[in-house]
Amino acid sequence: MSIDYRQAQFLLSAAEPRQLPDDIGHEVAFAGRSNAGKSSALNAITDQKQLARVSKTPGRTQQINVFPVGAPDSGRRLIDLPGYGYAKAPPALRAHWQKALPQYLETRASLRGLVLITDIRHPLGQLDEQMLMWCEAARLPVHILLSKADKLRRGPAGNTLQSVRTAALRTCPGASIQLFSAQTRQGVETARARLDEWLQQA
Repeated sequence: MSIDYRQAQFLLSAAEPRQLPDDIGHEVAFAGRSNAGKSSALNAITDQKQLARVSKTPGRTQQINVFPVGAPDSGRRLIDLPGYGYAKAPPALRAHWQKALPQYLETRASLRGLVLITDIRHPLGQLDEQMLMWCEAARLPVHILLSKADKLRRGPAGNTLQSVRTAALRTCPGASIQLFSAQTRQGVETARARLDEWLQQA
């Protein structure tokens, strides 16, 4: 049975992993470079306009935001990780997340998968590759959204999909990938199906 992601709601923001809810149940994390379309993807998947704050200013998400889905006792959560690669972020904050993110990915028992959002026009930068390496080290399943797919014509978008798939599988052999557009809702159902798989594991 498909999960109704429209039931997602904000619970809390955490400055570090130890402030997160009890490490039980199932959760899926969303990660990506600042301004890659992460908040827009979350809003499209949950069919809500302002669940995650969308800003034209990079680096808006600087804490871990927790969004339970469904009844409180379902134990299902979507996790919005801080956008990385924001050059204007204070050095101390960048250093903090450089340490806290791999700690979260490697030690969080309830984490079932990571959705990596990357702009189709500038896909898989160095920091995205680093995120894939962290996930591979943690044996964490990864699903890549090539966001803003509406910005490219069908042919170039398909070519980018193939080239990014090849590059991603070199780093993270089990990764899956798809085209996605929050603007046109392309790929929303495919993304939800992957979330269903992870959040409904026995």
